[in-house]
Amino acid sequence: MHILVLGATGYLGGHVVEHLRTLPGARVLVAGRSAAADVTVDLAADRPQDLAAALAEAAPDAVVNCAGATGGDAVTLAEVNARGPAVLCAALRATAPGARLVHLGSAAEYGPTGPGERVTESAATRPAGPYGATKLAGTVAVTASGLDAVVLRVGNPVGAGAPSTGLPGRVARLLAEAGSDPEAELRLGDLSAHRDFVDVRDVARAARLAVTAAGPLPPVLNIGGGRARPVRDLVRTLADTAGFRGRIVESEAGGSTRTAQVSWQCSDITAARDALDWSPVHTLDASVAALWAAARPGSRTAEGVPAR
Repeated sequence: MHILVLGATGYLGGHVVEHLRTLPGARVLVAGRSAAADVTVDLAADRPQDLAAALAEAAPDAVVNCAGATGGDAVTLAEVNARGPAVLCAALRATAPGARLVHLGSAAEYGPTGPGERVTESAATRPAGPYGATKLAGTVAVTASGLDAVVLRVGNPVGAGAPSTGLPGRVARLLAEAGSDPEAELRLGDLSAHRDFVDVRDVARAARLAVTAAGPLPPVLNIGGGRARPVRDLVRTLADTAGFRGRIVESEAGGSTRTAQVSWQCSDITAARDALDWSPVHTLDASVAALWAAARPGSRTAEGVPAR
């Protein structure tokens, strides 16, 4: 089985590749802009016919699209998160219409929900900003493509290699810089929001199951922890794990716009359990421990060696 992974050098993509390589008889090919990639592609810029030619040469039985932008201006987000999946679907229709496409979406596509609510895949999508809106556009491109495709709508992933563009990775970096200084202050925005945290290894396992699942899958599946936790809990657990002795200072002025607009996020993961026989197995404590083990000073990841 030939499996092509786009965005393999990113946070989620690296873990997905690692899990896919455990499949017996699988040959995992990496696609991206790097010269070291097995297949050179750029979803943000390639013309559909050029991407189709690259896919024809790879002849994949399945494609996992982990490519995505979480930061940057609206144009960058649109090029990667909206245009990218649309071009990929067009290329697959032309060259490998029978290949299974697994696309990583985001729970940010849902937007604001009521406190205590677990959103199902049929819930209204009202993204609160450009990131969620462009991820939703990518989801629509995939679900309307006519391909054998599924979108895994991922919650807030936590684990080794988390980038500093997201809160878990940023806090880990700040803790590494602070060390054991008892006078250190960790200045963050409002941490009162609730988020559905999911271990990145559980996300990768869901992608692997989606690749190999028999028959057509539902167009969208929520992949989350299935429980909303205060962001403050994540930060406090990470600080305790790091042995942080200073103070954590919250400031509403420093909070993100999305935190103010989306104070509660929790996904109903029943459909993923039914379709993939999947449920998360790692606790938040285990996710935080893996994150800190990779981010702490002296770790191989902190020194530039990718986590595996």
